[in-house]
Order: sequence, then structure tokens, then C-alpha cells
Amino acid sequence: MIPTHPQMIIVAAPSGSGKTTLVQAMLAHFRGFAFSISATTRAPRGHEVDGQDYYFMSRETFEARRDAGDFLEWEEVYEGRYYGTLRSEVDRILSAGEVPLFDVDVEGALNLKRQFGERALAIFIQPPSPEVLLARLQARGTDSPEEVARRYAKARQELAYAPQFDYVLINDDLEAAKAELFELVASRVSVGVR
Repeated sequence: MIPTHPQMIIVAAPSGSGKTTLVQAMLAHFRGFAFSISATTRAPRGHEVDGQDYYFMSRETFEARRDAGDFLEWEEVYEGRYYGTLRSEVDRILSAGEVPLFDVDVEGALNLKRQFGERALAIFIQPPSPEVLLARLQARGTDSPEEVARRYAKARQELAYAPQFDYVLINDDLEAAKAELFELVASRVSVGVR
């Protein structure tokens, strides 16, 4: 059952499903959302900026903060590569009176959903097919062929988690996916349109 009045939105998807593009579209379309910046131990890609796209940390720093209880959730998404949601980030957003918008990995999303329950709407973005997903990963041009293969293998496993989410959106056509997402969010969350 989809929560009626969630106080936060969690968006997750296998890599290459269009999750980040859809989250950015939501931020541009609605006012009242604030992007929850995740922490990671991976290196920045392209034009990513620390403190804007991610909080980039060394593995040692991430593990120390994890051990100190600074994360609401964290995962070793790929061997030696951590991602997580800092408590301080969510506190920052809520104290500003905004709705947290999470763009997280699939397991992290389910962990957040377990913690926040009906206060969170968990949306799974699904590619139309595994073949389309692979083509999208290759077309990015940001990862080596080995990294693409690793992301694709993980993505295939993550597709099995879709039924555990409140809502599954198939991103076959970006404009249609945006329209469906906007309609869902507008009907459930108290945020305005820009």
C-alpha cells in the first residue's frame, strides 16, 4: 500500500535505470524537497562536487563514522566501495522544514524504508529490460568495461527487490516516466510546483 502523506521520498534503482535523472527532474519541478547527499568512498566522476553530489570520503573516514553511529544506513555496494546516509544530512533537511529526497542504492532504500515506515514513500525505478539497462550503462561512458560488467551483474540482482517497494515505475520513455512520477508525488506529498 502506498503511504498517503509521506514526509520523505526514497528513490532507488539499479545503476543505469535513470534514477538520478528522475530525481533531478523532481528537484527542478517541485519546491519543498531537499536532496539528501549521500556519502561514498568512491572517487568523483566527471564534474561531481564534494558536498553537492556526494560527500566523498576515504574508506578509513567512512568506517570511523560508521563505527561512531553517524549513518542511518550504509552498504558496501561493491567490494571496498561504501555508500551511506548520514544522520546529520537528514537532520539538516528536516530542521529546514523541507522534505528529504533520497537517491540511494536498492538495499539502502529498503533499510531507510524499514526505519521510517509510513513516513517514507519508496519508489523503485525499473528499466524496461535488462538489455536496455546494459546499453544505458555502456552509453554513459564514465566507467571502464569491467566496471560496466560489475554494475550490470549487480543491477540484475537488484531487479528482484522491486516488489518490496511502495511503487514501481518503469522508465522506458523518460518524459512519460517523469509525468508518472510527478503525478504520484503531487498526489501524496505536500510540496508545491515551481
